[in-house]
Amino acid sequence: MTKFLILWHKNLIPEDPEKMAKQNLSLLEGVKAALKSGMLKDWGVYCDGYNGYVIAEGTEADIFATLLKWMPYILFDVHPVANVDQAVEANTKLMAESKPK
Repeated sequence: MTKFLILWHKNLIPEDPEKMAKQNLSLLEGVKAALKSGMLKDWGVYCDGYNGYVIAEGTEADIFATLLKWMPYILFDVHPVANVDQAVEANTKLMAESKPK
């Protein structure tokens, strides 16, 4: 299963503080549900309140379907990541392929 680092930022923010708080709470309920289901592994908001990150696991289609729930209020930059064992394997393969024959 692929792990993803997802950077998010708010896109549509009401000017009225009460409406903004209501929107935030509604969006956060969806985050809590996705964390509980296991689709999202970790979620955080930066101290500016407008940006944050997510760690998720799944297929590209799973991640896309999950993130659609927050669009267009939230915009995402999605990055698949390799773990340390995958990085070691890739570098070991590179070394083997680079040896003169």
